[in-house]
Amino acid sequence: MTASYAPQGESRRKASTLATSLSGPMITRAARDAVVKLDPRKLTGNPVIFATWIVALLASASAINEIVAGRPFGFEIQIALWLWATVLFANLAESVAEGRGKAAADSLRASRVTTKAKLIVDPATGTILPTPAHKLGVGEVVLVEAGDVIPADGEIIEGVASVNEAAITGESAPVIRESGGDRSAVTGGTTVVSDWIKVRITSEAGQTFLDRMIAMVEGADRRKTPNEIALAVLLAGLTLIFLIAVVTLLGLGKFSGVQLSPMVLGALFITLIPTTIGGLLSAVGIAGMDRLLKVNVLATSGRAVEAAGDVDTLLLDKTGTITFGNRMATELIPAPGVRPEAAMRATLMASLGDETPEGRSIVELARAEGLDAEAPHGATIIPFSATTRQSGLDADGQSWRKGAVDAVVRGLGLTPEQVPTELSAAVDRIARSGGTPLAVSENGALVGVIHLKDVVKPNVKERFADLRRMGLRTVMITGDNPVTAAAIASEAGVDDFLAEATPEDKLRLIRAEQAKGRLVAMCGDGANDAPALAQSDVGVAMQTGAQAAREAGNMVDLDSDPTKVIEIVEVGKQMLITRGALTTFSIANDVAKYFAIIPAMFVVALPSLGALNIMGLSSPQSAILSAVIFNALIIVALIPLALRGVRYRAIGAAKLLSRNLLIYGLGGLVAPFVGIKLIDLAISGLGLA
Repeated sequence: MTASYAPQGESRRKASTLATSLSGPMITRAARDAVVKLDPRKLTGNPVIFATWIVALLASASAINEIVAGRPFGFEIQIALWLWATVLFANLAESVAEGRGKAAADSLRASRVTTKAKLIVDPATGTILPTPAHKLGVGEVVLVEAGDVIPADGEIIEGVASVNEAAITGESAPVIRESGGDRSAVTGGTTVVSDWIKVRITSEAGQTFLDRMIAMVEGADRRKTPNEIALAVLLAGLTLIFLIAVVTLLGLGKFSGVQLSPMVLGALFITLIPTTIGGLLSAVGIAGMDRLLKVNVLATSGRAVEAAGDVDTLLLDKTGTITFGNRMATELIPAPGVRPEAAMRATLMASLGDETPEGRSIVELARAEGLDAEAPHGATIIPFSATTRQSGLDADGQSWRKGAVDAVVRGLGLTPEQVPTELSAAVDRIARSGGTPLAVSENGALVGVIHLKDVVKPNVKERFADLRRMGLRTVMITGDNPVTAAAIASEAGVDDFLAEATPEDKLRLIRAEQAKGRLVAMCGDGANDAPALAQSDVGVAMQTGAQAAREAGNMVDLDSDPTKVIEIVEVGKQMLITRGALTTFSIANDVAKYFAIIPAMFVVALPSLGALNIMGLSSPQSAILSAVIFNALIIVALIPLALRGVRYRAIGAAKLLSRNLLIYGLGGLVAPFVGIKLIDLAISGLGLA
């Protein structure tokens, strides 16, 4: 039997508990992992920290040599220990970032149970053979009934059922899954709550969505992003430059009559190279994925998160993303000579038996106007039919109807010319605005027109304005006609729209945008969205959507909320901003250290360099040791910022650069002066140097 996942219970915690706070066990685990990462083979991918490891090893050898030779070794031992601490703290930053994902993955693994599937071996007779889930092959069909765990990922080919997907979304409210359409995909480990379905298996054992989810959550598949690689190359280049500069100081020292020890040169080298960003670079990338997981979005790699931060064009479906997706009643226009209260009461009576979202919204509108009623005893509900295109209520010899304007007018025996001019004008106005007009009649007389509207979600326009300030272009995609699309686009505040869109149209639009050098993000849930999701730079698939869509995208929204694409872009930008801010801080940080170590090295031979000792450090040894200690401790101090991220603000690139230089550039210059001086006072007071 294979491992699957229990549907309920305490162990079934929300998958997005990826926002887990730093707990004692997590810190302990991170510290243990940080020690394991001292293996030089694990550090070769980070040139700055690898160089620090080498210098720490040489410093340790030098300290041991001093001990063997019987010479004073306190200073050498302290330098070596703090260099090792620098490497350890850099590893700790990465381990803490990884720890959140590992904790969430462990919670999923802890809830595994063994599952047997009901394999249908003879479709004609319905013969079932109990089969361990791990032995199921792609293409085989299983029966899943109420209470059964779905054994593997698949597509429903028959039946309809209510499915508890708490294993995926963390929410216990079941959802409907049925054959055909975009709601046919089911995930291994979820549970059928009621009814039954037949599922065709689409995944091999050990390759289910939840298995991939665990791998993604714990960062096992994380690859460095292009920007991260480029920054690592830059840091390697800076490390090489400072290595050459430090080596040349040997000659300068001999020329100046100063005997520079390898220990001092090593300390200088480590404090000058960008160890701060080198130690935090990996943690920033991992934390970027973690911040997405906090909003219940799985990214297949850090590359996708980074691409989200660089997106230029954002494609959004109208229905369910920009609008609520359900038409809602917003106003009633009474016919000439009909009191508004009477028209509203007739509309309410015509809707009492209508359980559709539109019908319920009409009832809510009437209640908001102070009206309330229940269907009279013995009333006959007239359901909507495609033939009459009307619905309503008959009671006590009276009748109320609502429906398409032409159908109601025709049912009343009227011609279009007999419809009052005021109502005809209202119908035209509603249609032009992108709404749907419904006519209402009472006892064979036309009493008014109700305006149904696909309502734009609140605050959407403001969010689009924020994205525009960041340089993003928003495009609404809809199957509506151009007139309706234009009206919704104007109300929502998008930059452009694509009306009557087909899958081919979406694909052409994405390719056209990419041909202009832009990065494109879009979301989708249907199999017909798969080509566009695969083509886009950031493709966000809905978890409740078709299997093809989930495979095509590079992100999966576990909540299946199309508006999440806006948050994804914000998280991506936050990751890029955080990396830039910490890089600025690190470089500025290193500049300030020159004023501590350079005077300490040459002040004996060149007393005039004492003017650079603006911090008033007590001794050359204390200055060097203070700089090394500060260099190690600043990594620990910045770990929370690397994990939390710099706060995202929708401001222009120029303002963002100015803000970074002011806060992190100036801060990076000032912090070492304060920190090194305080450490120097502590060292002098304790007599450590």
